[in-house]
Amino acid sequence: MMAVLSLSKLSMAFGERTLFEDMSFEVESRDKVGLIGRNGVGKTTLFKIICGELEPTQGVVAGERGLNIGYMEQHACSQGNRSIYDELESVFAELMQMEHEIEKITVTIEQSSGDLTELIAQQTELIERFERDGGLTYKSRTRAALIGLGFREEEFGMPTSALSGGQRSKLSLLKLLLSGSDLLLLDEPTNHLDIASVAWLEGFLRDFKGAMIIISHDRYFLDAVTNKTVEIEHGKCMTYKGAYSEFIKKKQAYEKALENKYQNDIKEIKRIEGIIEQQKRWNRERNIRTAASKQKEIDRIKADMVEPDGSLENIRMTFAPRHESGNDVLMAKDLSKAFGDKRLFRNVDLHITKGERVFILGDNGCGKTTLFRILNGKMRPDSGEYEYGAMVDVGYFDQMQENLNLNNTAIDEIWNAYPRMTETHIRSSLAAFLFKGDEVYKPLSAMSGGERARVSLLKLMLGGCNLLLLDEPTNHLDASSREALEDTLKEYEGTLLIISHDRYFINKLADRVLVMGKNGMTEYLGNYDNYLERISTQVSPADTEDVLVKKEKPLNDWQLKKLKQSEERKRKTKLAKTEAEIEELETAVEEMQAQLSDEKVQSDYEKLMALSSELEEKQKRLEELYDLWTELQDE
Repeated sequence: MMAVLSLSKLSMAFGERTLFEDMSFEVESRDKVGLIGRNGVGKTTLFKIICGELEPTQGVVAGERGLNIGYMEQHACSQGNRSIYDELESVFAELMQMEHEIEKITVTIEQSSGDLTELIAQQTELIERFERDGGLTYKSRTRAALIGLGFREEEFGMPTSALSGGQRSKLSLLKLLLSGSDLLLLDEPTNHLDIASVAWLEGFLRDFKGAMIIISHDRYFLDAVTNKTVEIEHGKCMTYKGAYSEFIKKKQAYEKALENKYQNDIKEIKRIEGIIEQQKRWNRERNIRTAASKQKEIDRIKADMVEPDGSLENIRMTFAPRHESGNDVLMAKDLSKAFGDKRLFRNVDLHITKGERVFILGDNGCGKTTLFRILNGKMRPDSGEYEYGAMVDVGYFDQMQENLNLNNTAIDEIWNAYPRMTETHIRSSLAAFLFKGDEVYKPLSAMSGGERARVSLLKLMLGGCNLLLLDEPTNHLDASSREALEDTLKEYEGTLLIISHDRYFINKLADRVLVMGKNGMTEYLGNYDNYLERISTQVSPADTEDVLVKKEKPLNDWQLKKLKQSEERKRKTKLAKTEAEIEELETAVEEMQAQLSDEKVQSDYEKLMALSSELEEKQKRLEELYDLWTELQDE
């Protein structure tokens, strides 16, 4: 495939601060690239450079001739009186103009007499171009896109001036998606979207025939859409084939290989230095020549050595309950809430027990946050009741961050919440959440959403509660902070009730999923993937009845005997195949271990990394086969 965009030795600095340097990578015509890295590393700046809004300090951005780049800011939603439908349809202005011209020519032909050859030829050419450019489907595409991203048909006539910030962002995203660009630059496209809308977006982007670069912290989304990952870290960029999860494995293997190579080089230098010292003590001419030769060998190793970059510091947090709750943690019965004529939900029943990790899913606007406000006593339900069990301490993470006083500095916010803590304790706690030095005196009003989220999480951590109600806790956090939060909550000994649309997060933690609708909750055991599997295989009551009848019908002795014989044949065949694969893999592993001991391989970083990664995969597969072999033998 051809490269539609090439970045060569790109660097960007603002004054003395360098964001990145010597950045080089290519985007091919069907590439879907995930651009990742911590907040502040320069991802959005890179987009502005690609669009020509900023000039790089050095380096070149080259696009193929006629490349049409679409960037969300270029398709901003107007705030006038134009309707939602008309605003999105304006993307097809050229097709609409063409349609108007075809209608005019058609009327002229119908009303004219004489030689119409030229007009008919012009009409034919316009109709062919109109159809080729998608003129027959642009209206249906407009409607389908609006519905796919969560707009209801009764909202199509609403003026764009009446839209919320989130709705305007969604409409701007749709304008970009339908703009006919060859290369899309998407900056956090899943912000403001519920799970159903994100699923629609994933399908749209998978089918998109052009290239795209996507900045996102939504790891499940990146896995679903991208085929290449570019990470900006330590001011440099690294390119990996594969989506986010594959990138994590490859990065770990690369860093491990690099560290091993570096340690081996240090050991080798020390060994050679010992030889040089010995040769110098003997002090003969031959020994001096040997020492000089060995010194050149050390210089060569040092010249080729690559010292691994230090690990970036991450949030360090521990949620530890002060005391244990009773077994029944939260019970709710028949909760309902409406605002005027608009009913959010009714018949909401909950029974959360100690140690559970329960996630609430649902479309935007279904009342999930309102439910949490009711459970926190900030709002009264229209009907129903709820109660907490014995010894339950509730901690609440508010996605709107209304629990923060934006006039406070970081240190004051924590100190006001926990006045008995010493300044030393508060500063060390803030340092664990990456607020160091003078950063503790930064006002919350001047902080980013991610920084405020870290302050909220710190306040929650210090509370020592045994039930955490978390409303979209991963919003505003970058991928590394999300993973730190996940790892912490895995070890948490209390109970979790979480609202989230972060499917990667849900998969890592959920015991069960509650899907919230207007008429109550539907329960699914397991994580998000289990939930997807369940809803994709749900059968009608009639089908279920038929299945049960079939299951209850007993097998006779002859059928049972045949079934057992068939299963035994399958087991033996599978066992033979497993043994053959084990033997083949054991040989391959031995050969690769021998190759890794070769000095030529140890001096070739790329080969070393590739071999180490491949060896790790084969050893992992070997362990799986040993387990399978044992299982088959036991059977």
